[in-house]
Amino acid sequence: MAKKKTIKYKKIICAFCQGKGKDPFEVLSKLSNCQACGGRGKVVIADIPHETCSACQGTGIFAHHRLPCSVCQGKGVVPKDRRKGPKGLGPDSGLPEIGNY
Repeated sequence: MAKKKTIKYKKIICAFCQGKGKDPFEVLSKLSNCQACGGRGKVVIADIPHETCSACQGTGIFAHHRLPCSVCQGKGVVPKDRRKGPKGLGPDSGLPEIGNY
């Protein structure tokens, strides 16, 4: 029989609300919970190598909007890309470079 691979998880502080558990922009109300962590102040990620989200620069906030980042879901980190090639956004076009897909 093949062994099942178990995945370990760890909790990190929510980048969107900085661990407060409340909506940082108070869009709905002052009492509304954070959309990224559900009001817990921490998010669960797989215990694998991660890197700072290049779309939001680790803030968890979608640029120029009051929404959680759609790439990292407000966590501020994404799994480390193990593929070869240039990473990140192109300096001229602002579009993802080859190797990000």
